[in-house]
Amino acid sequence: MHRPAISRYAPLCGALALGAAALLPAVGQAQTRSTAPGADLSAIDAQYRRDVQRCNSGQTGQDRTACLREAGAARDEARRGRLDDRQNGRYQQNALERCKRLPASQQQDCLTQMNAPSRTSGSVEGGGVLRETVIPVPATPASPAPMAPMPAQPPAVAPTPGGGLAPVPAAPPVVR
Repeated sequence: MHRPAISRYAPLCGALALGAAALLPAVGQAQTRSTAPGADLSAIDAQYRRDVQRCNSGQTGQDRTACLREAGAARDEARRGRLDDRQNGRYQQNALERCKRLPASQQQDCLTQMNAPSRTSGSVEGGGVLRETVIPVPATPASPAPMAPMPAQPPAVAPTPGGGLAPVPAAPPVVR
């Protein structure tokens, strides 16, 4: 007996529909779990729209595709509650650890460089950012460097037959 093709696949389609219906609550829960409690989705989406606008206008110095990918990744991390400014404490701790590895006489200058306001020039797009920090150093009284005694008279020189100069022997001292 020959059955039409649709009737042969009907049990398979029914099983697929049942499986999809069973997965829907799990997908809904996954979306709920991926959003952090207290996340302000409207603020996150507004930031995403601003990021996309900057990508499309070329203000980021990045390739447009990479910029859009980063904007989407930032939005996803913000929704999960993992994109925040809590890194500041870690940056400070890392700076302290770097300064602790220096000799004690250099640690205070290192901390000043890490924390003091500095003049910034350059850009990442241009190849690097330079930060200049001025650290005042108190003046110390300079002791004069020891000097070699000066000879009483410079040695006399006389021409030599070869065209060079040779020292002239000193005259014997005159005794009176």
